[in-house]
Amino acid sequence: MTTASFFLYVPDSNWLDLVLIRHGIAAPRFKGLDHPERPLTPRGRQRSHAVMQALVRRGIVLDRLISSPYRRALETAQLAVKVGMAAQLELDDRLRPAGSALELVQRLQGRVALVGHEPDLSQLACGLIGLAPGRIRLKKAGLVLLRRSEHRWQLQALLPPSLLLEQQA
Repeated sequence: MTTASFFLYVPDSNWLDLVLIRHGIAAPRFKGLDHPERPLTPRGRQRSHAVMQALVRRGIVLDRLISSPYRRALETAQLAVKVGMAAQLELDDRLRPAGSALELVQRLQGRVALVGHEPDLSQLACGLIGLAPGRIRLKKAGLVLLRRSEHRWQLQALLPPSLLLEQQA
């Protein structure tokens, strides 16, 4: 192999497949207030589990899985680990609601998923690919797949859970 052809096969060192996953359906807010300990509902757990299984069947396997420490996001991420999407998960405070997820993303490489909250994840996606805020909206247990290559971001997929679950039947 010549030196020139070698570089054709070396992936960009800035390459990243980024999966942004919104947590599943959670218990309702109490008196309209959010709380970090709101768990997934039984339906939210079942639906999130089915979505994670569908993703693994379609080849989504990760190098890293990073979650908000909020219970509903953590439970969603744990389901992803349970079905084999990633070997383990990490918690990062920057994925809390109104956190600084962009700061986290700037240092990532490989195949990585972030499990977090709305509107933060969709705002992050819009900002990365240059869309106006609000142009992407993630459903609960939905996801967006982005790819960074040569310092440019591309939208690869925007998947509501209903589409993934509908294809299972």
